[in-house]
Amino acid sequence: MSTFHAIVWMDHQEAHVVMFDREHVEAQRIHSRSHHKHQGKAVDAVAFYQSIVTALKGTHEVLLTGPGLARHDFRTWCTAHEPVTSARIVDSITTDHPSDAQLAALARQYFKKFDAMESDPSQV
Repeated sequence: MSTFHAIVWMDHQEAHVVMFDREHVEAQRIHSRSHHKHQGKAVDAVAFYQSIVTALKGTHEVLLTGPGLARHDFRTWCTAHEPVTSARIVDSITTDHPSDAQLAALARQYFKKFDAMESDPSQV
């Protein structure tokens, strides 16, 4: 599914990827293979990050969320290894453990400014 926006809630164990446009919402959960909470093996982290990048294909803007450092680690990894995805990440904010519906609502509110700019060419 090609959607305009995505929000990713993540910690070191899993990621909730919610992609949406004006008419559609698609959610996907991705689990890390690492059983170590913060000391995951490098190979497992790379596979986890690559799975998230794959899930984000087709999106234009990505908001990262989560309670800890995982989103920062992912963003740093994307900068070094996935520059296209890195360029699509617009922000990273701290959140607790919202449901997928709460994530979609948070992202819709966050991205309203981008949608307004998209519909008004004078804002670009």
